[in-house]
Amino acid sequence: MSEKGLVLVVEDERPIADLIRLYLQRDGYGVQVESDGAAGLAAARRLRPTACVLDIALPSMDGTEICRRLRAEDIWVPIIFLTARDDEVDRIVGLELGADDYLTKPFSPRELVARLKAVLRRSGGTPEPDRSRAVGPVRLDPARREVTVDGVTVHLTSTEFDLLAHLMSRPGRVYTRDELLSTVWGYAAHGGTRTVDVHVAQVRAKLGTAAHIVRTVRGVGYTADA
Repeated sequence: MSEKGLVLVVEDERPIADLIRLYLQRDGYGVQVESDGAAGLAAARRLRPTACVLDIALPSMDGTEICRRLRAEDIWVPIIFLTARDDEVDRIVGLELGADDYLTKPFSPRELVARLKAVLRRSGGTPEPDRSRAVGPVRLDPARREVTVDGVTVHLTSTEFDLLAHLMSRPGRVYTRDELLSTVWGYAAHGGTRTVDVHVAQVRAKLGTAAHIVRTVRGVGYTADA
């Protein structure tokens, strides 16, 4: 197995799957390819890969359903969606299910590798040197990558965690959507700042009664403040 870990690719178009496999293997990743949604879900459960690349349109079970079931089983492997539909609604639905990023076909395999690296950096648990921080009832521990609300653990995706950590790093400081997209996601605004809005909504939903600590500053962006 590669030292960089195993990436599960679930893609039913063989030329695309082969191209993804080639570029990931060149970069040092192990790759398992499945062409069927049900087989992909079984492989994710069995192999517990480092990351998953899921096509949305798949035979027997689509990629969003694979993601939904993994998250329901508390399997928080980083997930990148691939979609042939250039429809924002499809992409937003995927992110709301707990995916970390998405690419629309046709895409550059180099960009996929770059996005994968960015997602893995966020989820890889490279401990931050600073201590845990708190805003209101929310406490965030960067070293353990753990968030609690009134002592109860909140399960966030790697991207959601990093978004909240960035906002909580300087309580009261307002961050623009472009700043957050660049810092947390690692790419420029052409990726679509709507992605930031969706992830903020997901973080708030998971914080429950503490959702108010993440505030919208109209016309500017977001801040974390008690």
